[in-house]
Amino acid sequence: MKRLLPILLLALCVSVHAQSRRVAPNSAPTPAEIAPIAEMTVKQMFDEVNGYSRAKFTEYQLKKVPYTDALLAKTKLEQRQLAAKYATLTGGRKELSTDDLYYVGMLHWIAENLDGTTQYLGKFATAEGAPIERAQTARSIVVVVLAKQKKLAEAEKALAEYNAKEPTKTTERARMGTELAKAYQIERNFAKMAPHAVAGYEAAKALLKDSTSRARGLEEIMDAGMLVFEAYSDAGDQTKAEAALDDFRQTGIDTGSVSLYYYAVDRKFKYMVDTGRKPAATAFYQSVMNAIATDFSDKAVQNEIKTRLKKRERHYALLGLSAPEMPAVDQWFPGKPRTFSDMRGKVILLDFWATWCQPCFEAFPSLIEWHQDFKGDGLEILGVTRYYGEVNGLSSDEQNEALFLKGFRDRERLPYDFVVARGQAIQNLFGATALPTAVLIDRKGIVRYIETGTSSSRLSELRSMIIKLLAEK
Repeated sequence: MKRLLPILLLALCVSVHAQSRRVAPNSAPTPAEIAPIAEMTVKQMFDEVNGYSRAKFTEYQLKKVPYTDALLAKTKLEQRQLAAKYATLTGGRKELSTDDLYYVGMLHWIAENLDGTTQYLGKFATAEGAPIERAQTARSIVVVVLAKQKKLAEAEKALAEYNAKEPTKTTERARMGTELAKAYQIERNFAKMAPHAVAGYEAAKALLKDSTSRARGLEEIMDAGMLVFEAYSDAGDQTKAEAALDDFRQTGIDTGSVSLYYYAVDRKFKYMVDTGRKPAATAFYQSVMNAIATDFSDKAVQNEIKTRLKKRERHYALLGLSAPEMPAVDQWFPGKPRTFSDMRGKVILLDFWATWCQPCFEAFPSLIEWHQDFKGDGLEILGVTRYYGEVNGLSSDEQNEALFLKGFRDRERLPYDFVVARGQAIQNLFGATALPTAVLIDRKGIVRYIETGTSSSRLSELRSMIIKLLAEK
């Protein structure tokens, strides 16, 4: 964690990245608060807000407050609330200079008030005497906001105005392309999505060549590269979709990035299986394993990629094939034991978990929600675990551990059935050696999805896959 905090501090200044939802001021400013604020310039307000998270995490570090995701979320919320308060106060000022327009717009941007952002930054960009570089930044943010608001004709016009002027920044071009691609993806307009996705991806690749922006480039390129792939795959163009993944993999080679290389290979294998080409996918996997030694000269990198891919071999073997029946289980409650054949016609989600696995707990709210939302459509969730010989860190026999699991299910209000096994046979069968692991089986009994880990992006991906499989009849 000591190594994480300095990196985090560098990332906490405001930018055009990661805006998602509007907030209101935490409370209306009191007269006592307004008096000293009235003496502040708008830039001073912006500087305070912009440095808020950095200052707070420096304070936390000095006080040895441990970092948590909840602490980060709380701090960012406080920052947005402060921005919203200052934006409200500045709105009451009778005269705003050209510079003031920019900083008021940025306050609205941090507060995630999209209408206020376009209002003030739009005025600033066209104001006489506006610094050229900042005017371009303002235009780029306006493009992003309009894309988020699905005002795509206006966003295209604003993008054309940005492109007609100088200077342009690679970071800005990457974000504009990505946001427009996402907006068109929601509308399923893949013809318009593709060129924006490509523009964002090419800009993100350019960021990787600049050592000062490499970290941001790696973050941007993962998102942008997948958008290019999805633009073509969703449009049914297999050739261009695979070419996008091949280029993504080549970028991993060029940059020495294990993550990019692995992700491109993994995604292509799954795509080939999804499009009914399991033998070709298997041949592709073998060709990659043979090529790693020539793709990378660094032995450590070679070994890391091979290790990550080999961990997926059991998953790859199962994808696209009929799900093997689970070996005999010891407990199945509160329902009665069933086979996958019994559940044919349903979409089955196997959630491999354990009571000692904290990331497993993080998925519970989503699992409860999906059970409530999709059970009527044919979703069947099974929480699969095994005896570990302990309860709350103390040794236990199977009878008491089973009682504990039943009580645990009730306390956590988990509405789906638990399956409890002896030994690791079921886990090994599905390659669930790391927890949590999610397996999706479609209505025809075919394994369609196997992934390990819990994160917001993983849960979002899993939800999307559930919806996709439920739509298949």
